[in-house]
Parts: sequence; structure tokens; C-alpha cells
Amino acid sequence: MKFPNHAQPIVSQRLAWLTAALVGAVIPAVTMLMVMDTPSPPPLATVGGPVLALGLMGVGMIAAAADGRLWLGLVLALLNGACLIVFARALGMAPLLNPISTAFVFTVASISFAARGALFARSASDRGWLIALFVVAGEAAILITASVEPEMLPEWLLVLLPAQWANIAIQTSLTGYGPVAASAALLALGGTAAATLLVARLWPKRWPYLLMLTTWLGLSALVWYWPALPIGDTDVTVSALAANTIALP
Repeated sequence: MKFPNHAQPIVSQRLAWLTAALVGAVIPAVTMLMVMDTPSPPPLATVGGPVLALGLMGVGMIAAAADGRLWLGLVLALLNGACLIVFARALGMAPLLNPISTAFVFTVASISFAARGALFARSASDRGWLIALFVVAGEAAILITASVEPEMLPEWLLVLLPAQWANIAIQTSLTGYGPVAASAALLALGGTAAATLLVARLWPKRWPYLLMLTTWLGLSALVWYWPALPIGDTDVTVSALAANTIALP
């Protein structure tokens, strides 16, 4: 799906692609290296949700906003996610316990992020990728803060963020549970993607924004009242993942 977008200056276009690579690939990879460099690193599968969510979001949203093509943002986000998984495996992450579930979650999250990027390209033209960058940076800051200091931010704020929905779904799949364990988060990602694409299709009409806002708030409430399984608190799961972690030579 291609949404009309004015031609960008060459410098701006190159900067957009470099930014997508930096935010979506380089920073998550460096983050994983930093985690593994700690004295007692946790299994990557138990902390990979935020890193992979931001990787998919950075590439998918910024790429779609820079180019205006939904499918391109989707494909690049999925390729980036696969590369980050391979990188994590090289660092010692255990094999995926449910690869099909992880691939499904990656696809739903990538569609949602690419849809938002396509809307930015449609509504803001050559400045769409900058808006996408600001959105990614804002959600990343909140998600990182919540990961480092879990008690600092209120739960109601986190459930408003699509990045947190992706984090919930990805973390659930990495620890071996199927999509049903994070049904609300996946429904929220898919529902907002559909509403966002409707707004982009009907642009410049403004009334669909009300529908998108209502959908976003309603699905956020769904995530709030239908939380995923508390996998992060399950000692058995963490112990099993730690036992399966591949040691580096």
C-alpha cells in the first residue's frame, strides 16, 4: 500500500534512512551488548521484549514515514527483527521456544508501527519521518524508564503506549507462551493498525481521527483490564530459559 508523499530532498531522505537504522538496529544491538556485559546478565529472552519492540518500532515506523509505503516499513521491520534475534542468539540467547508465535507477534506489531508511519507520511509529507522519530523517542524513553525503574511510572500510562503492547506480546512469545497469553495486546496492535490505515486512506478528512482516538482509548482499556500472564514473575520459566542459554566459547 502506497500513500502519496512529496519527494524529499536527498539529504533529508538519507538522514531519515540513517536514523531508522540507528534507532531501530544499532541502539537495540548496543543495548543487548550492554546487558550481556553486566556482572550477572539475565537470560536475554527474559529482557528482550522492550529491546525488540523498540527495534521493530524504530525501523517500521520511520521507514514507512520516510517512504510512504506501508509494505516497505513492514518488510524492513521484520528483517530487522530477524537480524536482532540472530544477534541475540549469537550473544547466547536460548533458541526460541515458540518460533511461530514470535513470528506472528512480530508481524502484527510491525504492521501497527508501519501503519502509523504511513499516516505520518500522508499527513506531514516530507516531515513525516521527523514526527515518527519524535514518537519513537518518546515511547522509547517511557518504556526504558519503566524497565529500569518499574515503580516510577503508573500502569495506566504504560497501557496507553503501542510500544508497551508490543513489549508485552513479544516478551510473552519469547518465554514460550502462545499468542493467547497476550491476546489483549495483540488485539490492541491490530485494532489501532486498522484505525490508523482508515485515517490515512480518508485523509484529509478529519472525522476519522475521532474514530482512531476512540479505538486507541478503548483498546488501551482492554489491555488494562485483560493483562498478559505475569511471565516475568514466573521463576520456573526464568530458570528454564537460563538452563537453555547457550554459553559463548
